[in-house]
This record gives sequence, C-alpha cells and structure tokens, in this order.
Amino acid sequence: MSKGYWILHVTVTNPEQYAEYVRLDTPVVEGFGGRFLVRGGRNETPETPQKDRHVIVEFPDYETALACYHSDAYQAAARIRMANAQSDVVIIEGMS
Repeated sequence: MSKGYWILHVTVTNPEQYAEYVRLDTPVVEGFGGRFLVRGGRNETPETPQKDRHVIVEFPDYETALACYHSDAYQAAARIRMANAQSDVVIIEGMS
C-alpha cells in the first residue's frame, strides 16, 4: 500500500499566532499516524518564487492523509494557519 503525503508551502504572516497552529496540529497529525519529514529548515528555490516555509508529512496511506486533513480537529487548527499565513496544500499518494 502506498503512503500518503501532505506537502505544504507556507509564508507566515503572523508568527505568534502561527505558533498556535503548530502547537495544535502536531498532536492531530501524530494521532493519525503522521510523521513530519520536513518542517521548515533551510531551502533554496532556484527556478521560481515560492513561499518561505515547506512542510512534508508522511501518513500510513493516502486515505489516512485525507481523513486527517478533513478531521474536525485538524480543520480547527487549519483555520488558525489560514488566518496567519499564506499557504498551499497538496495531499498526494506516494509511489507503491
């Protein structure tokens, strides 16, 4: 079975409030078996302008990645992210 992934590209506009999103989303993601592979860190975008921060989360499978994103608990956290950052989110199935 293929793993599922979240790929997020984020530019934080309010760091204090964004920290609350991180505090709330981490236990939700981990509760769905998610594991942060990338969460910020050094990066280079040599070909096109991108957002400032990049996050990759691995889930046991695509369905679990979707279920976590659409859960009430994650959506409560996501509202904080959306209010305090510009972000793009992709949920994708990995290769088998």
